[in-house]
Amino acid sequence: MCNSIQITSRMVADQLGKIRVNKSQGPDGMHPRVLKELSNEISGVLAVIFQKSLESGVVPKDWRRANVTPIYKKGCKSDPGNYRPISLTSVVGKIMETIVKNSILVHLETQGVIKNSQFGFTKGRSCQTNLLVFYEAVTKEMDKGNAVDVIFLDFSKAFDTVPHKRLLLKLKETGIGGNLFCWIQNWLMDRSQRVMVQGIASDWKDVKSGVPQGSVLGPLLFNIFINDLEEGVKSTLVKFADDTKMMKVLDGDSACDELQKDLDTLQTWAVKWQMKFNVGKCKVLHLGVNNPKRLYHLNDQKLESADNEKDLGIIIDDKLKFSHHSNMAVSKANKMLGVIKRTITSRKMEVILPLYRALVRPHLEYCVQFWSPRLRCDIESVERVQRRATRLIEGMEGLNYSERLQKLHMFTLEKRRMRGDMITVFKILHDPDTMVQDELFHLVNESRTRGHNLRVRGGKFKTNVRKYYFSERVVNLWNMLPCEAVEAKSINVFKNELDKFLMR
Repeated sequence: MCNSIQITSRMVADQLGKIRVNKSQGPDGMHPRVLKELSNEISGVLAVIFQKSLESGVVPKDWRRANVTPIYKKGCKSDPGNYRPISLTSVVGKIMETIVKNSILVHLETQGVIKNSQFGFTKGRSCQTNLLVFYEAVTKEMDKGNAVDVIFLDFSKAFDTVPHKRLLLKLKETGIGGNLFCWIQNWLMDRSQRVMVQGIASDWKDVKSGVPQGSVLGPLLFNIFINDLEEGVKSTLVKFADDTKMMKVLDGDSACDELQKDLDTLQTWAVKWQMKFNVGKCKVLHLGVNNPKRLYHLNDQKLESADNEKDLGIIIDDKLKFSHHSNMAVSKANKMLGVIKRTITSRKMEVILPLYRALVRPHLEYCVQFWSPRLRCDIESVERVQRRATRLIEGMEGLNYSERLQKLHMFTLEKRRMRGDMITVFKILHDPDTMVQDELFHLVNESRTRGHNLRVRGGKFKTNVRKYYFSERVVNLWNMLPCEAVEAKSINVFKNELDKFLMR
């Protein structure tokens, strides 16, 4: 059971030291910089306040108020449903939430409560590991010649509609009780918020359901609430917080019927726990040859089939070629580079290079270990962005691309992707928190006098989809790395040894 926490001044001081001073203040007007700079003076007092709050089960009203900033997602800008509400809450309250969250996490990890299907807001996992694991199974089946149906599910206002009483019931089932349970219950109840747009505030409104997006504790509570979503589901299902997808191999006449039964099971769960699927945004992607392209229904409504669909920001097409996504990434990067060129008069390396690294290159490298371009035209298109960026820098006139990179101490983007592949493999094999090693790699058991002891075994494949997928394309280079790199004690040591190897 997880019933209470003994809060010390050291715990509070540690959290105060981690505050990001560039973050916005909450409705209480307490600026993060003030709290951080006075951490030594106030940590003891805050520890007493936090302990009293926990023991009494009463959360100060200021910690339960939020300024909501609407963040545009996509679609019609005049539709409020196309905005994500981000709650700016009290910074002091967030410190208390962090201490509570850390205590709950230790309990959940010890008891193994959160299922491996959840990749969101979990230690050692990310959007990229979510994509790598899910499509590992998909590409293997496609390589065998099997058809696969992938269904992307969308909850309607997932975080905002979580019913408090049902959430509290699930908290009790996970072993959270005592003062801690009472504190969380009070934290959820009698919340209020107002919308802030360009400095103009609405009236305060009471919040009857949901966990606030932007809070520290909210995502963890949502993970607990949605943890049992896949119970009774036979298809493969993975989650990143509320972003859920499900796949089924169509290897028999009954496979489509089984997938439909799983959809019915999910709808039953949604009704039981007072959640709703946004059926209009749920999509089906039919993959593989001889796919029957079956129609599926959710809540008695037909699910729309798509030729491509965005999954955690990556465009997935029905051929898994990623050219569409590559073109989109290049377009976004070029637009941002154009903004820099038009608005920044200085061409000094100290100005242009940090802007390129912060605003342009991330568009080309987000989850790139998953979608890494394999067609030469896509590789050149991506590389062209960096060619253009380096030409903007003062003193690079008359130098070819290789000379510019050498002078700027930069790799080509293609080599950066290769380097990123190796870093990702290292993290997967060395970090037990990722819990995806067995799903992506099989270590070579045989011992040799040459090579390192973490060699991975490559598989057999028939198609380019599988040949160029992450878990296959990294095998040869990883097995060639020196022992000093592979057996490094930290990620920084590994990066240094890897760079030495790549620069040979």
